[in-house]
Amino acid sequence: MTRTEPQRVWLLGGALLIVGLVYLLAPILSPFVAGAALAYVLDPLVDKLEDKGMSRILAVVAIFFVFTLLLAASILILVPLLGDQIQLLHEKLPAILEWFNNKVLPWFEQKTGVSISALKENLHEVIITAWNYVGEYLQTAVGQLTRSGLAIFALIGNLVLIPVVTFYLLRDWDHLIEKIAKLLPRNMEKNITNIVKECDEVLGAFIRGQLFVMFLLGCSYAIGLWIVGLDFALLIGLVAGLASIIPYLGFMVGLVIATAIAFFQYGDMLHLIMVLGVFSVGQMLEGMVFTPLLVGDRIGLHPVAVIFAILAGGQLFGFTGMLLALPMAAVVMVLIRTAHQRYLASDLYGLSQVVEETEQEQVEPVEKEL
Repeated sequence: MTRTEPQRVWLLGGALLIVGLVYLLAPILSPFVAGAALAYVLDPLVDKLEDKGMSRILAVVAIFFVFTLLLAASILILVPLLGDQIQLLHEKLPAILEWFNNKVLPWFEQKTGVSISALKENLHEVIITAWNYVGEYLQTAVGQLTRSGLAIFALIGNLVLIPVVTFYLLRDWDHLIEKIAKLLPRNMEKNITNIVKECDEVLGAFIRGQLFVMFLLGCSYAIGLWIVGLDFALLIGLVAGLASIIPYLGFMVGLVIATAIAFFQYGDMLHLIMVLGVFSVGQMLEGMVFTPLLVGDRIGLHPVAVIFAILAGGQLFGFTGMLLALPMAAVVMVLIRTAHQRYLASDLYGLSQVVEETEQEQVEPVEKEL
């Protein structure tokens, strides 16, 4: 057994132990994982204030105070607006479905010659039933939550615990990273540090870049559709912004929904053209301003990898797994890339042998000429 093999066994055992603990403790880990994620996102801002001469604790307090104010203001502004739009959607949904059944589907049948009478008969009932079911489920869940004092206590405790965990992790972030680095085996420290730095670049490019791009796109779509005068501008902007995790999907989904709503609400070409203009401007902002400025040429996570990671994390570890999905996806992506590079340079791939044969083929004609 070589000198590094016991270290690899210990590292593998430690990784398995961490996975097992996450699985067993998943119900109580959510506030800690959320707090660690917020600390990771806010740490660069704290470091910048430190570089300008501010003490660590004062920089943490300043960033934490500003972030808390922005979060509270967003909740106070967005929650009532979203509630109003959801209520408006609930009121207008029957009329939208009736318009869809009586106007859109007959027009589609006339233009395409495809009969969809069965869909036309059942669509209204299916959607209304599903909408009522969702409403009843939410009312039941809220009712059970309000009747259970323990559930309320746990919810409030988690909400209070998240900022506390964030504050202390943010205060000691650099010290924690330094102590973890000192625990690494000395002969592996350089390689592990390089992998961790690459993981940080991948994850940072996505969280601090792509998610902010999604947020700005959602705001741009919502504001533009509000100027156009659509009733559900905020909801459409929210859906389009979230769907922008996949390139062009947010544009397509938002455009289809907004076009349908504009045609139902106004029924003229002018508002359809205005909606198309809103989404065209949003795409230009994404390609020319948001992505170059916030993401640049850094390598982020592939959208399909993000979706798979979130779904797999939720399936395996619940809500905690969804929070851990992106960091784990970044680590796996970097490890796969590192393994791929080592494979290409290994004898198993045979690259060195191919190079030697190519060099030999180039040398042989020269020797013959001599």
